[in-house]
Amino acid sequence: MLHIQENISLKPYNSFSIDVKADYFAEIFSEADLKALFENELSKLQKLLIIGGGSNVLFTQDYLGLVIKISIKGIESKADGDNIFVTAGAGEVWNDFVNYCIEKNFAGVENLSLIPGTVGASPIQNIGAYGVELKDVFESCTAFEIKTGEIKTFNFSDCHFGYRESIFKAELKGQFIITSVTFRLSAQPKINTSYGAIKVELQKRAIENPTIADVSSAVSHIRVSKLPDPSTIGNAGSFFKNPVIEKYEFADVVARHPDVVHYPTPDNKIKLAAGWLIEQCGWRGKVVGQTGTWKNQALVLVNHGNATGSEVYNFSEQIIDSVKSTFGVTLEREVNIL
Repeated sequence: MLHIQENISLKPYNSFSIDVKADYFAEIFSEADLKALFENELSKLQKLLIIGGGSNVLFTQDYLGLVIKISIKGIESKADGDNIFVTAGAGEVWNDFVNYCIEKNFAGVENLSLIPGTVGASPIQNIGAYGVELKDVFESCTAFEIKTGEIKTFNFSDCHFGYRESIFKAELKGQFIITSVTFRLSAQPKINTSYGAIKVELQKRAIENPTIADVSSAVSHIRVSKLPDPSTIGNAGSFFKNPVIEKYEFADVVARHPDVVHYPTPDNKIKLAAGWLIEQCGWRGKVVGQTGTWKNQALVLVNHGNATGSEVYNFSEQIIDSVKSTFGVTLEREVNIL
């Protein structure tokens, strides 16, 4: 049964562990809960914030409105030839979903192991890692339209996926709440070890013909070695996007910094490694007050105890300014600032 709480601390609901409060808070376990919530007059009078795992948000102040946590669970699958269509509730923890697929030998998401957050957030952000993006395995999603109370289906072409982008972050921002996602996976694995770190890790393990479980294990090992566990130290994973620049811009950067880490993109641009840029500016492992960058990965900002969201934000501003003055490149935050 739907229960709306008042004056609730959001510290347990954001991976940065920032201690702010929400005027109102509701946890949603079904589409029926959503419909009931939006039939309540309170939802029509309040500013709304939808969260899953709270792993992509930085609170800089109390939230003066209604926070809606999506906790819709359930995973179902059906086979169609070599294709396996897996539908997961938006509230499923992303890595639990990945592990479910690996146990069933459903291939396609193994490179996305240990990404924080929930299934429902995955298409919004078009999450990606180690040579794979969500869009590569996305079939469709269902979403609740706030204005009408109807459930609509979005196919691949509807979502306008880009680098960490989708229609849900752009034209339809704030208009829909994703309730489930369907993935097109495969019963015949096509192992993707194109990302160098995976190859190195598999070689260390003397694995020549890796399974999807081997790839997942390698990716998980790499992530754990680089990234802090949000349950022990507050963080939101990668804080900045890898900047994508035009070739003429890259020519200027590489002329001054020949060893700059970079990758070509399918649209004939150049992607730079944000973590490398930040590290070259001397920020890796730096601590300022209660915040700082992670000792093993400059791309990750952390809460060393009781940092406020404003402290973390101001620290990120210093990093952006530093990278801009050194490389002439402007970093963009991947985390949503509230």
